[in-house]
Order: sequence, then structure tokens, then C-alpha cells
Amino acid sequence: MHVVLLGPPGVGKGTQGRRVAEDRGWALISTGEMLRESARRGTPFGLEAQRKMNDGLLVPDDVMIALVRERTGQEDAARGFLLDGFPRTVPQADALDRLLAERGSRVDLVLSLTASEEELVRRLTERRECPVCKRAYNLESAPPRDGRTCDSHPGVELTQREDDQAETVKQRFRVYREQTAPLIDYYRRSGHLREVHGVGTVDEVYRDLQSALSGAAGPA
Repeated sequence: MHVVLLGPPGVGKGTQGRRVAEDRGWALISTGEMLRESARRGTPFGLEAQRKMNDGLLVPDDVMIALVRERTGQEDAARGFLLDGFPRTVPQADALDRLLAERGSRVDLVLSLTASEEELVRRLTERRECPVCKRAYNLESAPPRDGRTCDSHPGVELTQREDDQAETVKQRFRVYREQTAPLIDYYRRSGHLREVHGVGTVDEVYRDLQSALSGAAGPA
């Protein structure tokens, strides 16, 4: 099964995608995590990608397509995969279709998480993480016990990612509206799109995702 998970910034794709992939035994291919890991390692590619993400911009299509081509060809992805963070543009979606067609396969299902921009801006600007273990928190919905330091690393102050700061968040939504939102129509025309309301508890949203998955076709 080859699944694409779409949605605006802050809608919960990372949390829900990891849970779906683990439960189904699929490879989780999160391009955002792959790019951030490259940046942490200090690779030239990773540092350049991080600069773009910090400015709320997308990494160039050709770079993302090469990254996904390599990752989807790995052994664990043969059992099925869930893509989080790719495609983000219609040219990337076209490239994904061609890549899978070369392998005699296709995208089986596209799950789109939805929520209002106002709600998501509030979520994003309240996100924090531990600089040691990278554990994620939200000061509004999932705060640390003392409100400011990591539960697992007492005394370590939580930090805010540069791409979660207010001005960058606004830029991320501008980019999403212009470049990524058209993917919804692209996949709706293909008949593979299932929209799921992304507001509610993590368990409530997950149940809705499971319902959408239950009506999908089997592996190509």
C-alpha cells in the first residue's frame, strides 16, 4: 500500500503518520525529518535545506524527488510506505506518479488532514522541543509538567524551532496556499483523495483516519 498524507503546517501529519505506519507495518517516509537530520549532521545539502525551511520556503523539487526516489527504493519500503511531506507541489506529484509507474505501482490512497488556518497558526507558535532528546511539546495542548523544561531532562529549557516562529509560520501558510493546496484538486480528480478533519484529540483524528483507510483498495 502506498499512501500520501497531506495537510497544512501544524495539522498533525507527523504524529498521525507515525502511528498509522507503525500500526500497518509500513515504512514512514517523512521528508521533513530526513532534511532536519541532514542539517543536524551538518551536510551541505542539509544546511541549505534548513536555511530554506527556516525562511518558510520549500526545498527545490529536483532535490526532493531525488531524496524520495532513493528512500522509496529501500527494502523496508517494499512492504508499503506512508509519505509525509512529499509531494508538496503538483510537479512533485507528477514525478511521484512516474517514479511508481516505473516500478509497476501507483499511489493507492491520499489522506488529507484539514483544519482552519487560525487554529493551526495557534498550534504552531505554541510548539516547543527539547534540544537534547528532541521530544515535542505544545504549551497549549501538551505542555511539560513545569511549563518550561523537558520532562525527561529536568533543567533543560525547551526551545522553539525557527520555522515555528510567528513570521515564518505566516510565510509557510502563504507557500502552502500557493504551491501545496493545489494538490488537493490534483488528487481529488484521480479519485484517491479522502479528507479527514484534523481537529480533535489525537485518538479521535486517528479513528477517522482508520475509517478512511478501511475503504481504500489493497496494494497495487
